[in-house]
Amino acid sequence: MKSRTTQKPRWRSDAEISAVISSGSRVKPPAYHPAHRREREAPTPQEVFSSRPPPSSDPVRLRRKHDEAFVMRRFLIACTLLPLLATADIKPEEITVAKMAKPTNTWLLAKSTFGPAYVFDAESGDMHGLLSVSEWTPALALDEKRRKIYAAESYYTRRHRGERSDMLTVYDLETLTPEAEIPLPNKLAALSFRQYIGMLSDRRHVAVFNMDPGQSVAVVDVRDREFVGEISIAGCALIMPVDDRGFLSLCGDGSAQLIRLNKRGEETLRVRSEAFFDVEQDPVFDRPVPTANGWLLVSFGGQVFELTVADDAIEVSEPWSVTTDDEKEEKWRVGGYQVLEYHIGLGLVFTLMHQGGEDTHEDAGTEVWVSSLEERRKIATIELPSKGSNLLVSQGDEAYLTVSGQDNKLHVFDVRKAKLHRTIEQVGNYPSLLQGFAGR
Repeated sequence: MKSRTTQKPRWRSDAEISAVISSGSRVKPPAYHPAHRREREAPTPQEVFSSRPPPSSDPVRLRRKHDEAFVMRRFLIACTLLPLLATADIKPEEITVAKMAKPTNTWLLAKSTFGPAYVFDAESGDMHGLLSVSEWTPALALDEKRRKIYAAESYYTRRHRGERSDMLTVYDLETLTPEAEIPLPNKLAALSFRQYIGMLSDRRHVAVFNMDPGQSVAVVDVRDREFVGEISIAGCALIMPVDDRGFLSLCGDGSAQLIRLNKRGEETLRVRSEAFFDVEQDPVFDRPVPTANGWLLVSFGGQVFELTVADDAIEVSEPWSVTTDDEKEEKWRVGGYQVLEYHIGLGLVFTLMHQGGEDTHEDAGTEVWVSSLEERRKIATIELPSKGSNLLVSQGDEAYLTVSGQDNKLHVFDVRKAKLHRTIEQVGNYPSLLQGFAGR
């Protein structure tokens, strides 16, 4: 039997296929036999790559890749140098500290409960600065002559715990930056009370109220920047400066106490008044405000007292009421925090009022009543857009009454017109204390 020889099919070239197509003849596919299947299947990846020349053997491809890499390197170098060329003539900005303008009578400090004090102008509504005092600072003492602000501060190594350090910090009034720290005994009464610190009449000594829980006063010489000493005022509180390096305090038995210092800041005189209010029946608010010759106080029941000092003796005026009998029947009462203010030039008393029962002395007010100190009667009523807790009136001809509202805004009223002047909306955290400039 003859063996059958199988020939591999011959594939037509492209030229041959084109010739056949142009002649109109049908292209006969090559004969197929199962034995030829391997030749007709697609080549394996190994066969494909093995048939290609290695990259390094293709000079054209190598040249192209070299050119592309060269261009990319040049581009990256250019991108790096362009910013340098663009800023070659620009001088670096110098770090500076802005300076505040000289404060006016309409400027005020709004101190948050646990935070900084913001400087606003009640007339324009502008914010002029921020004083970064400690969370435990009760209030500030200002000295416009020396252009300084004195803040009693407490700090802890772990913020709210750890080792405690109390100090009187000296801030520059123009830049609001700290200049010096005067160490104090770690006894500072860390509550937002305006009269927990006071600049005495000689403008040399600052008194700071302590409570641990015993009451005392730390005396600081701010001229020599040194702690002078501690004076015990057991059973009394507050610092109300008076003439001849003296200060008044309110005491728990319903009396007032006067202490005078010598030029070195040492105690030389201590005088106590008779009790002039009943602590149990009608206590006074511990938020006094200065008058031309002394200090004004108001009781929970609306009784107004004025304390003055004459010949080393404390004098207490006859009280008068901010409410009539009818208004008392309608349950109008004094309430809030800084519930009392006084304009020295106009002789006007401002009280924060609300309608409520007994023990509502901390309830926010819905109205501000304006009374004449000379006539001892109410002469105007200001309705508040939001319940308010703190009052502050600017001294001078341009009298503005600022009220911190529970809506976290400062509402400023024109005192002469008894109308809303403006509302300052961006006041940071809720102000727990309003404090004026110009010795307030």
